[in-house]
Amino acid sequence: MKHQNNETAKESVFYRRNLPHIHPQNGLFFITFRLAGSLPVPIIQQLKNEREIQIKTLGQKLSPKELATETYKIDKRNFAKFDEWLDNSSEGPQWLLDQDVAQIVTNKIHELDGQRFRLIAYCIMSNHVHLLIDMIDFDNCMQGKLRGKTKDYPLADILRLLKGSTARKCNLKLERSGAFWHNESYDHYVRDGEELGRIVEYILNNPIKAGLVEEWQEWRFNYCITTFMS
Repeated sequence: MKHQNNETAKESVFYRRNLPHIHPQNGLFFITFRLAGSLPVPIIQQLKNEREIQIKTLGQKLSPKELATETYKIDKRNFAKFDEWLDNSSEGPQWLLDQDVAQIVTNKIHELDGQRFRLIAYCIMSNHVHLLIDMIDFDNCMQGKLRGKTKDYPLADILRLLKGSTARKCNLKLERSGAFWHNESYDHYVRDGEELGRIVEYILNNPIKAGLVEEWQEWRFNYCITTFMS
């Protein structure tokens, strides 16, 4: 698999809503999106506050370059806590346990594979989805074709398509209305091949970590291409 590191990637695009997003062109991305209402608001605020305090404290001691490195580590730890809360949460919807609903999401991911990205791996849990995609060479082919708020952010446009289409179909299947997905997603730019391998392992082992299966292949909505390290 081709991989483009920080030195060769084009200038990053950075924007923010509630979470930081760094989107270099032609990159590999680890994405997590969750159901609306799947985490209690106090927990989300707690994680946000912890992150901000840690970064503020370090910002008083470190150079900008050192702070960037430490912020990256903080964000990784923050995400691990976030994901653990999702795995263990007994509150909120778990609509993705419905196999027909999970299949709708699976079908859309595979539909976009080869059109907007190269699919590497995914895992669909009860209330969230982990997705790993390769956008190398896909950014260029989409230039001039994107419109609206996401026209400058190909990854954001992919998530718009994926979440928008599946929300409608899943709601119809569940005979409900209202928000299906939380309005924002976590995304992480994969920096090198070593990190890529760790992320694939993390995704596939999510059902094992949650105590649902003993082998990752036993989870119906786990997927990984066999040549991801080639």
